[in-house]
Amino acid sequence: MVKKLASEITKDDKAEAEDAAEEPVEELSTFGEVIRTVFWAIVIALGVRTVAYEPFNIPSESMLPTLLVGDYLFVSKYPYGYSKHALPFSLDLFSGRILEGPVKRGDIAVFKRPLDNQTDYIKRIVGLPGDRMQVLNGQLHINGEPVKRQWVADYEFEETPNESCLDRPEYRFRGADGAVFCRYPMYRETLPNGVSYLTLDLDPDWPWDNTRVYVVPQGHYFAMGDNRDNSSDSRKPPTTGVGFVPAENLVGRAEIIFFSTDGSAAWWQPWYWFQAMRFGRFFDSLRGSPED
Repeated sequence: MVKKLASEITKDDKAEAEDAAEEPVEELSTFGEVIRTVFWAIVIALGVRTVAYEPFNIPSESMLPTLLVGDYLFVSKYPYGYSKHALPFSLDLFSGRILEGPVKRGDIAVFKRPLDNQTDYIKRIVGLPGDRMQVLNGQLHINGEPVKRQWVADYEFEETPNESCLDRPEYRFRGADGAVFCRYPMYRETLPNGVSYLTLDLDPDWPWDNTRVYVVPQGHYFAMGDNRDNSSDSRKPPTTGVGFVPAENLVGRAEIIFFSTDGSAAWWQPWYWFQAMRFGRFFDSLRGSPED
């Protein structure tokens, strides 16, 4: 009887021990699933960022009126192919470009500044390899021919924390309601391939409104900001501007604005977020279109 009872007790204890042993295994398995899920989410996100799309935000006014400070946009990686600058942290794993695609005149491109190969710049590609580029009296010339340029209605906007014309008092006005707004001279420029976009001309006597002739080397591009008098671009040498943009430095092509804020709401002021959003800019395409 004792042996039998002992045998039954031993059997019950063994079952309880097995049940107890199973619990941490299940917990460990669940934790492992979380780790694997996070790992693959990071891998997928890095993969998308590397080969497909990467988000950027605009910190300066050099591309006004096309891009505003506080715009967030997606840049596609695949149209131009891939260089080391398509990789996270520009990992130096290879040189040149693979699966290289054509860069079209009028594209808005993100590239690494040639001076340091680290700083991201965004400008419009206006000159291709072999082109002769020059600016005369504020008008762009390509291969000796002036680019079509026509004045349109002034670019007018109310001042916000992100956009201001305090440094341009001649363009600063106060409305009847007391609001301060800016009004800049604006022109429509149309490239030889028909791509049309808006530019600003704030200073008719700006030194870089008259330049020498630049011959774009093979494997390089000529880039300019749409805000012509407030842009460090290919008109300036690499030490003070951009110079010619090597093909290897191209990161990708700007495609679409997915979010925009005027800067009037800080991250810790969620009650102001809604009114700070510029909903009219959400999902605006950044691909140049032929003139109507």
